[in-house]
Amino acid sequence: MTKELSARRSGSEFGDENLASKVPQVTFMFWIIKILATTIGETGGDALSMTLKLGYAVSSLIFLAFFALTLATQVTSRRYHPGAYWAVVVATTTVGTTMSDYLDRTLKLGYVTSSIGLFCGVLVVLYLWRRIAGQIKFENITTGTEEVFYWLTILVSNTLGTALGDFVATTAGLGFERGALVFTALLAVIAAAHFWLKRIPASVLFWSAYVLTRPLGATLGDTLTKSHTEGGFALGRIVSSLTIAAVMVVGIVLMSRRQQGQHDSSASA
Repeated sequence: MTKELSARRSGSEFGDENLASKVPQVTFMFWIIKILATTIGETGGDALSMTLKLGYAVSSLIFLAFFALTLATQVTSRRYHPGAYWAVVVATTTVGTTMSDYLDRTLKLGYVTSSIGLFCGVLVVLYLWRRIAGQIKFENITTGTEEVFYWLTILVSNTLGTALGDFVATTAGLGFERGALVFTALLAVIAAAHFWLKRIPASVLFWSAYVLTRPLGATLGDTLTKSHTEGGFALGRIVSSLTIAAVMVVGIVLMSRRQQGQHDSSASA
């Protein structure tokens, strides 16, 4: 899904055009970086809880502290900062991983129960967002209220995505590789709907894709790090996390430079 997604909504519809948006444009590179962020959330979360043997509860507390720190940096900034924004995204994916595992394994709710509960949670957040702010957005986030709902939706959706990924890969018995193919196919359906079913609201397509990129990243992360007997490549969680993080940083730099170049061209015109 490219930035044409945002073109389906005029700037006047979002309002606050004179204020700087706190989030990036939704381009193809945005989705690539998002998938990398969700993958590192899976490998990074597992690295603390399993490789370093800190457990799900302690790891969740650590990542919640990281989330609070990065979110405070993002919220207090007056404009979009790529590093701050994507740090919060990574924080929500790591928190989502450990929180989902805590619900599923420590509290023994199971993937089905936790997935249903978290899905309802996403719907509740979106409903409240619409009721309080008047509309659900994904770009041109300019007010404090919009930003609170934006990040709350992301946090809950990333937790939901972890549970969905584990459900498809384990409970449904598809395995990690086939699970990744399932979520890739679902994302392709959403992309097709974006291009050919113009009646579907852009915000619905965006948040649907946002939820699905999390289980895709989860299954990709497990494919990289799980043992051969479990259907994975048995790569180290820490090494995998660092490698994905490096690729992600490169992607952020390239996207930022491209968007800056587009901004400079528009200004000179």
